[in-house]
Amino acid sequence: MMMNFRGMSAIYAFEMARFGRTFWTSLMLPVVTTALYFIVFGSAIGSRMSDISGVPYGAFIVPGLMMLTMFSEGISNASFGIYMPKWTGTIYEMLSAPLSATELLMAYVGAAATKAVLIGAIIFGTVHFFVDVEVAHPAAMVGFMLLLAVTLCLFGFIIGLWAQSFEQLQVVPMLIVYPLTFLGGAFYSIDMLPPFWRSVALFNPVVYLISGFRWTFFGQGDVSPMASMVAVALFLILCLSAVFWVFRTGYRLKQ
Repeated sequence: MMMNFRGMSAIYAFEMARFGRTFWTSLMLPVVTTALYFIVFGSAIGSRMSDISGVPYGAFIVPGLMMLTMFSEGISNASFGIYMPKWTGTIYEMLSAPLSATELLMAYVGAAATKAVLIGAIIFGTVHFFVDVEVAHPAAMVGFMLLLAVTLCLFGFIIGLWAQSFEQLQVVPMLIVYPLTFLGGAFYSIDMLPPFWRSVALFNPVVYLISGFRWTFFGQGDVSPMASMVAVALFLILCLSAVFWVFRTGYRLKQ
């Protein structure tokens, strides 16, 4: 069966146009936020901290800062993108259109992942105004960033399918995702924690995502890069399974 590339490109273009209408806001927000993080963490706090595993603290927080922003942008864009058709009722037109669940998923998640990667690239460019950052494994960094963007946007897509109100769109990110990100070693190494709390932190899946991305920068992380890749692969499989279950059963596709 041939894929409906015309339908997919139409949805992708519509989602990217929505991003374009708020481009300057979407561009300036991560730049300003990055500057504030470096003023507070990089200068005020970092100047009082020693290097972490031989990496200056200002450079050490770059991967975590990029992940934090990509978490926020990827999840919010993907969840809002699929929730709006449900809210306006146009979801019925898409479900009756000659588009499979895979094609819908590729269009919406592809657009959200593109936005997340663009924002991540903007953050990476901005940090060079504050600190020198060298990437030990550039190809692995790009590949890991793309894989994480797709995985996070899949998770956001699930939130958008599940949510039945604008308030519910914010529940999971605000109460679960963001706390886990801050507790997942975004701005510190979990090796700095006492032994008991380090063991507890290893149950946080975000630790593996951030550690793997940090390894691509500095060749070291809180856990092995293989453990990080396995964690990302499992998260990706779980998200894909959940999405296809929703489309197969119709759970909350209709308000």
